[in-house]
Amino acid sequence: MFRWLEKRVDPFAPFNENETPPNRVGSFTWHYLKPVRFWLVILFFVALTVGLFESSLYILLGWLVDILANSTPDRVWAEHGATLTMMAALVVFVRPALNFAHELISNQVIIAQSTNMIRWRTHVYTLGHAVSYFQADFAGRLANRIMQGGGAIRSIAVTLIDTLLYVAIYAVTALGVFTSVSPWLALPMGLWIIGYIVLLRFFVPQAKERSLKVADTRSALVGRVVDSYTNILTVKLFARGAEERSAVKEAVGANTDAFLHSLRLNSTVSGLLSVMNSLLLAATGGLSVLLWSRGVMTSGEAASGLALVMRILAMSGWVMHTVRDVFENIGTIQESMQTIARPHGLVDVPQAPHLKVSRGEIRFEDVSFHYGKEGGVIEGLSLTIRAGEKVGLVGTSGAGKTTITSLLLRLHDVEGGRILIDGQDISKVSQDSLRSSIAVVTQDTSLLHRSIRDNIAYGRPGATDREIIEAARLAHAHDFIMGLEDHRGRRGYDAHVGERGVKLSGGQRQRIAVARVILKNAPILVLDEATSALDSEVEAAIQESLATLMEGKTVLAIAHRLSTIAALDRLIVIEEGQIVEEGSHAELLRAGGLYARLWRRQSGGFLGAREGEGAPEPVSL
Repeated sequence: MFRWLEKRVDPFAPFNENETPPNRVGSFTWHYLKPVRFWLVILFFVALTVGLFESSLYILLGWLVDILANSTPDRVWAEHGATLTMMAALVVFVRPALNFAHELISNQVIIAQSTNMIRWRTHVYTLGHAVSYFQADFAGRLANRIMQGGGAIRSIAVTLIDTLLYVAIYAVTALGVFTSVSPWLALPMGLWIIGYIVLLRFFVPQAKERSLKVADTRSALVGRVVDSYTNILTVKLFARGAEERSAVKEAVGANTDAFLHSLRLNSTVSGLLSVMNSLLLAATGGLSVLLWSRGVMTSGEAASGLALVMRILAMSGWVMHTVRDVFENIGTIQESMQTIARPHGLVDVPQAPHLKVSRGEIRFEDVSFHYGKEGGVIEGLSLTIRAGEKVGLVGTSGAGKTTITSLLLRLHDVEGGRILIDGQDISKVSQDSLRSSIAVVTQDTSLLHRSIRDNIAYGRPGATDREIIEAARLAHAHDFIMGLEDHRGRRGYDAHVGERGVKLSGGQRQRIAVARVILKNAPILVLDEATSALDSEVEAAIQESLATLMEGKTVLAIAHRLSTIAALDRLIVIEEGQIVEEGSHAELLRAGGLYARLWRRQSGGFLGAREGEGAPEPVSL
């Protein structure tokens, strides 16, 4: 039974991964609850039945009191035995069955599945954002909002059904019982309900605003802490521990102030509610005594009425705190919504076909890109890289070299012109197929916090261990891999590399990245400072492997050391986003332009020395 119920909701059921979620709290919440709406309706009716049954027990209590008051001990069972037995059966069998059904639907069908379904769907949608989206925010804050958003949305749905429905049923039952005895007895309860609604109308808007502030400052705090931990090496190297503590202290202080501001409201409302509850209890008790003394109501009716009032009073504080929690969750949802409910910046065209690379020719046709600004970076770039040609990009820092490779990978959309691969506009094919056809090794190599095997196989899922090891050998990584051991005793290819690969040196990370690309074996190869973190001996060995890897492939390479790309078929010199020179190494040296000047600076022993000066000044290529 448990297993059958637990399979009623599939957290990983297919959905439209590119549909932008609504940007209003109610619509956003319902958007993610729609897949479980059937079970929420079932839960509503079960909760309604449980609430009606529970409140009816107080009426039965009054009836029992009247029986005991009007019967003698020797005649109770003879006159009311069957009725009392039925009441006992309802309490012993029906009540547990209803409560068990409620718990089954809530726990086995809705809570875990809906929470993680929402997290899964928001995560998948967030993954579809462009790289710039992630660069503009803290990774920790994004993860925090996705994790908290799932729980907050589910909590609101279940709480509204379980808690607010309960108190509504008890209030209506009490009004019905009191009205049937005397309208005067119902008056205090009616006034209390009106006062409670007024209190909620005062409490809710302020709670909503203050809860959003609490959620926002909490996420800022998490983001600040994660940022410190992620960049702990930089913190240590620059001895900035005091500054990081100060920054986190400031974030903790802001969250504390927001939290206290929210709690002031709770204390005020709780005090007012306590006064209202005391007045209701005193008024109902006084009227019950008065009406009983005049024979208008029985002892049982007075007992059931007072018991209902006591139950409502006990629930009222709980409900008020629940409402507070609901609006804290609304604040969390608002915060998550601000992050999640944004349209994707880079989307595939409808029914985008897969890129088919038959030769590997790349053409940039009058391409312009300014990162959304009015000008600069890339302007009117036209470039053709023939199938199988090996081309190097050269230029000073900020010339636009890495931007060109980012545009080729469609990490950004061009703002003018187009880029073609084998005659296919890359903006018209699916992004996954485009990037599957291009293998990339970047200067800033970060690895996943998984095993060495998993990181290398990331280039080609499903690769055999033999293929993974062969790729590692070609990247001159096998020997150091076999000597690795992580903190859990996992060795060799099973060893985990730590967050972003921090347990490995820069050269080791780069060799793993090269092995990953060798295993991927894509028809187009992009090398952006692929060997920058390697020493000369290892670099020379890997250059041999890369030379083998580049055979039959179209290659676009950027290198800091010009000597590593001098032997390529053609070199393109970029300055301020435009091509200023192109040709072979020898041709560019004879031309005596920018490339020749850069070459002389490097070959002269001072990478950044100005001509005519002896002091070095670094130039980043």
